[in-house]
Amino acid sequence: MEEPGFTVLVTESGAGGHRALQAVKAVTGLSLWRSKLLLGSTPAEVVEEVPLDTAVVAARRLREAGVPAAVRCTWCDRMLPRDETPLDDQGPCVSRYWPTAHCRANSLSSCDCEFCSTYGPVGLTL
Repeated sequence: MEEPGFTVLVTESGAGGHRALQAVKAVTGLSLWRSKLLLGSTPAEVVEEVPLDTAVVAARRLREAGVPAAVRCTWCDRMLPRDETPLDDQGPCVSRYWPTAHCRANSLSSCDCEFCSTYGPVGLTL
């Protein structure tokens, strides 16, 4: 079963110091000049369609450098909280394409969908 992609966003401008530029460069692979342009054009997508683990690490690295960053699930368009806890408290996944349990941004691990009924529950928790 396909897993959702996650996007890392820079949510605010203002963090343009050397540490911020180096963090954006490390996460994106862009040059320092392009990293500066990206930081100046917020909100901006820094990394797109990556697994949850990769997105969380990238956002954490940006935040440690003082860059305001957020992780968004591309399936349901919800933002993960800064503490990277599951999104269950914000209500179920609202995508029309998959059951709530299959969104990695939730803490649920199984459901009654055809896939889980056929192949067993899929552990997709954080």
